[in-house]
Amino acid sequence: MSHQFFHRPRMADLEGTGQGSHKVSFSDSSKSSLRDRDSSRPSRNGSRPPTPQVLSPRILSPKGEKDRAHPQRMWSDNRVWQRVNRQSEALWQESPSLLSPNAPQPRPFLIYHDSFLNLLGPSPTLSPLISDPRAPYFHEAGVFHPPTNTLFVTSNQIPDQSPDAVTTQNKTIVITKIEFFSPTDFTRDKVRCPERNFMANGGTNYRDGLILCAQGSLREPSGLIYMEAKRPHKTTTLLNNYHGRPFNSPNDVVVHSDGSVWFTDPIYGYEQGFRPKPQLPQHVYRFDPATGDIRVVADGFGRPNGIAFAPGEDTVYITDTDLIHGDGSRLHTRAATIYAYSVFWTNDQPYLANRRVFAYADTGAPDGIKCDVHGNVYAGCGDGINVWNSGGMLVGKILIEGGCANFCFGRAGEMWCFGENKLWRVKLADETRGALLGI
Repeated sequence: MSHQFFHRPRMADLEGTGQGSHKVSFSDSSKSSLRDRDSSRPSRNGSRPPTPQVLSPRILSPKGEKDRAHPQRMWSDNRVWQRVNRQSEALWQESPSLLSPNAPQPRPFLIYHDSFLNLLGPSPTLSPLISDPRAPYFHEAGVFHPPTNTLFVTSNQIPDQSPDAVTTQNKTIVITKIEFFSPTDFTRDKVRCPERNFMANGGTNYRDGLILCAQGSLREPSGLIYMEAKRPHKTTTLLNNYHGRPFNSPNDVVVHSDGSVWFTDPIYGYEQGFRPKPQLPQHVYRFDPATGDIRVVADGFGRPNGIAFAPGEDTVYITDTDLIHGDGSRLHTRAATIYAYSVFWTNDQPYLANRRVFAYADTGAPDGIKCDVHGNVYAGCGDGINVWNSGGMLVGKILIEGGCANFCFGRAGEMWCFGENKLWRVKLADETRGALLGI
């Protein structure tokens, strides 16, 4: 990978270089504008206060003439970075807790906080496992089944001219299974379910198989499907309505330790033309297969998408990908946000409270979301996998060409990331394991 790996210099690192006044923030700029405004006003005795001298670096224009310092030109000047790095290196020598900016770094891994180093381990790797230009076979779900050492992945929408695809606007979604014999030795096959195309999307482990979100079609209802992990991959419908009203197009799903199934239900299917007009808001639901109880646990989203529990299940994280609508439109004033909820119990039933913004993705929207056993939160974003600690601090990124919609943990620090036409394998520290399986 050709990505540059660096630490962002702190304001303290810039002291003495003349650069500190060029860090852009609304608070700083507003304060400076107020100072400029106040300094231009006459004092009460009619005299103007002396204008303080502001020392800012200047760079030479292409014509050799001095030009006013401009932040973008200034930061692109390699000499400035050299001065900043010397200052940062000096601070690092004084404080061993800081990572040296000149230390050798693994290129596809971007560190925002040195706690990310513990997750990466001594020799992290990112490598392409499969590249298939024919179709976007690696998009969603990502369910690793330990007993069979098999990874299940759902594709993005693929053109389909068969008669059965009329109700899905001539689209289909393919389920791929990859059986591993070693990290790089595997077989790849298409799951051939006896049932019709139900436009599978997100998925999770459940009992001896997996649950898939069936987005449905113009004819088939949407809901939750249980699929056996072994051939012939028999499927069973677990749920396909909310008290008689059809779901929109369920997107992602997770299973609580009490056996209940939690899932999101945005309207992407309707926007993409293969689902009828919505009859329900875009909710997050909890379904109890033991009792048949189905209820809404959260609302108020633009497009609810990924969902994951913290290791102790006292917090649930839900992503909102309202930035990107099903028709492909993007509006950067819409949500690309991870919300956190506290999980409380009353009368032996859970409910969610204390909704708060956990994180906002700076590139693309956070789609699939997972937690590791340490409580860190991972989300597939427009530039790869973004990682936050449990406090919401961005600690690092795994940069992946083309971004990553979803991903899945395997064994002992192994992770698979889905890049549409490419399947990537990431190896982190052995202790960095997914909270869902803990293996």
